[in-house]
Amino acid sequence: MRVSTGIPRFDSLVDGGLLENRMYVLSGPPGSGKTTFSAHFVTQGALAGERCLFLSMHEAKSELKHDMSSYEFGFDRAVESSNLEFLNVFDTNTKRLLGGGDNADFATGVKNMTNRLVSFINSRGIDRLVIDSTMILQYFFPDSEEAFIQFLTSLKRIDATTLLISEMTDPSSYADEHYISHGVVFLHNYLESTGMTRGVQIIKMRGTNIDSDIREVEFSDDGLQVFPDRKLQG
Repeated sequence: MRVSTGIPRFDSLVDGGLLENRMYVLSGPPGSGKTTFSAHFVTQGALAGERCLFLSMHEAKSELKHDMSSYEFGFDRAVESSNLEFLNVFDTNTKRLLGGGDNADFATGVKNMTNRLVSFINSRGIDRLVIDSTMILQYFFPDSEEAFIQFLTSLKRIDATTLLISEMTDPSSYADEHYISHGVVFLHNYLESTGMTRGVQIIKMRGTNIDSDIREVEFSDDGLQVFPDRKLQG
């Protein structure tokens, strides 16, 4: 089964949507639309009655709601519904939920952290999960690449469609999360003499027929707009 991202015409690039209960990485430079893409994703789910969780280390719930208030795709209604839960990694309760384990035994720390998060997700019946961003995981396990990989591998096994935001800015330079995930979407932006041009590129998508062309993207009153027929040069 596939789930809609909620972004007009993006789903047509991935055979109608993302395969459910898989982990996807959304990458791109600052200002390319990663957070807006993620907001579309959880809004689509929440307004359709799905349980959604947005875990962030960049913005508070009020800030994200304010940032999305200029768009008309319904993020404010999603936040006010009982279907979208928002957690900030620096909140005391969230720290207690995700706080690692014994620093002398990172394997135990990863296992404990994973068990707590998975239990939290399962107890609330989460269907869609956004983690903004991979820096969250590096925050808890800054000195252990192995721990980071173990956590990502465990994250793939949860019964939720997961969107993991990555800070990667070079689509030809891959990180651990790109190899482990089921799919990678890259958002581009190019500063040209006529202004900023944005695009979206499907780098990887298991179980889906894709190409690697970059399609034009624009911000509008309805949020991100994808134009499949407008191809950009990388």
